[in-house]
Amino acid sequence: MIRRAFLAFAAFAAGAALSVQAWSAELGDDGLHKEDWFSITFRDVAEDIEAARDEGKRLVMVFEQRGCIYCAQMHEKILSDPEVSDFIKAHFKVVQYNMFGDEEVTDLDGEVMTEKTAARKWGYVFTPTLVFLPEEVPEGLTAAQAAVATMPGAFGKWTFLNMFKWVAEKGYEGDEHFQKYHARIINELRASGRLDAE
Repeated sequence: MIRRAFLAFAAFAAGAALSVQAWSAELGDDGLHKEDWFSITFRDVAEDIEAARDEGKRLVMVFEQRGCIYCAQMHEKILSDPEVSDFIKAHFKVVQYNMFGDEEVTDLDGEVMTEKTAARKWGYVFTPTLVFLPEEVPEGLTAAQAAVATMPGAFGKWTFLNMFKWVAEKGYEGDEHFQKYHARIINELRASGRLDAE
């Protein structure tokens, strides 16, 4: 009887582990990891900024590519953390771009191009790269020129989350540079005993 109970528990635990793993590693047809809360849009940057604002949020574009181990880590280790994902979902509209994709994109200056052409035009060469856009649609600028912050590459939980918080708080308009803001938050986390990463 004990053996049957153990086997039932082992089967349940294995099934739970597999369902978590399948959720965290879900891939789309384009080979990119997907979050069910990412926004599917026509990738018209001006329209996406306005749609985000109408929802009381900010637009973030995230560039990824097939086979990117750092993108996988971002999804599996960072975006799977409820503290991170809940904050982002509450404050940001996230639109995923394929760095080598062929989907149509409309830049803020009106130029229509593919995702891969947009990545080249805007100078994004790392994946993941997160691009934070302003609340209002600027005139005469490209998306890269209008960005209030850009986060190229993969980072740990606190750097990642603190960048979203800094943008949400409009830190880019103040005198506290992101690195100073991040250091202050890290010290606060350390003092409260919450520093379990970085």
